[in-house]
Amino acid sequence: MTARDAEVLLLISERSSNLPPFYVMEIMEKAHDMETRGARISHLEVGEPDFETPRAVKEAACRALDEDMTHYTHSLGIPLLRKAISRHYGDRYGVEVSPDNIIVTCGTSLAMVLIFSALLNPGEELILSNPCYACYPNLVEFVGGVPRYVDVFEADGFNYRPAEIEKQLAPEVKGVMINSPSNPTGIVMTDSEMRQTVEAVSGRAYIVSDEIYHGLVYEGREHSILEYTDHSFVLNGFSKLYAMTGWRLGYIISPPQFVRALQKIQQNLLICANSFVQWAGIAALEDTAEETAEMVRTYDERRRFLLGCLREMGFGITVEPTGAFYIFANAKRFTDDSYGFCLEVLEKAHVAIAPGTDFGSGGQGYVRLSYANSLDNIKEGAARLEDYLQKRGAK
Repeated sequence: MTARDAEVLLLISERSSNLPPFYVMEIMEKAHDMETRGARISHLEVGEPDFETPRAVKEAACRALDEDMTHYTHSLGIPLLRKAISRHYGDRYGVEVSPDNIIVTCGTSLAMVLIFSALLNPGEELILSNPCYACYPNLVEFVGGVPRYVDVFEADGFNYRPAEIEKQLAPEVKGVMINSPSNPTGIVMTDSEMRQTVEAVSGRAYIVSDEIYHGLVYEGREHSILEYTDHSFVLNGFSKLYAMTGWRLGYIISPPQFVRALQKIQQNLLICANSFVQWAGIAALEDTAEETAEMVRTYDERRRFLLGCLREMGFGITVEPTGAFYIFANAKRFTDDSYGFCLEVLEKAHVAIAPGTDFGSGGQGYVRLSYANSLDNIKEGAARLEDYLQKRGAK
């Protein structure tokens, strides 16, 4: 091992030691341990589609393998996939995206690392909502950036108040993160909310828009940040809408001036995304409309059922979630310790749910439930949870 290797390992060790626990994963792992001992667990904690990847996608991957598409590709991604992504954004949102501004990545988590690395110098800041997706602040800090939190509130559907963004736009702030539909809340930003957010930022920082749950919307439609401003980055991928979590395929739509920096980081970290998986991505965009429409219909049925159950149990839901596959429920009548409550529910009711504290201090007193599971499993989990809460309240 060279001296430089030792320095890199030490830096990684120092940074990783500061990462907080990912409590939803700890809940899931504890649930798996219980299952190995014979327990039957209702899994409502993890946001992973329970559907199979559409057949056209699997067939495209198999064809690519048969045709020996197993070598390095261009570091930005194969041209045909970048053109397909460009067409998709044109058809769905009416925006013009150059394939030259698209970088195909190994999933959106890695895409975040690329964006944060290119956008943030050490000590520079990214505005995040509190609560927000748990990995955002971790990855910002991992690349040397600093999260700057803006509290959001249940009464507003956990959306930013534009005036609060404006207050936080200091010179060291280089970006503002948005996520619609949202993890953990399932909230979809309206046209008006998107416009007001862009106006609040007013070009003083870049907007980083996580659009991974686009397509999973049950009322109205989602909006891309590119409908409002090109002073922005888009994060998107194939994991959620197309049930392709294990395929690890994502992409960035970048301002032109950042493409070369992102490309060089990609070249050094990854070289390129998996070659045969990129061909499967083309099929996902072009040949899965029927399957994804059925998934959305099924998710909506589950969403409406679980919302009704949670309200009957006494959980608070001020603004109904209309996207993704999450419900962020107010559990303050039951607990002031979200993680402890979720452990209790797992151990006593054998139902796995995610603690709101995973998503920031603003998530204390909330729990996230995922309906990316069969309706039968959701019904069983809801019944167990209701029975447990009734017994708990009777004590």
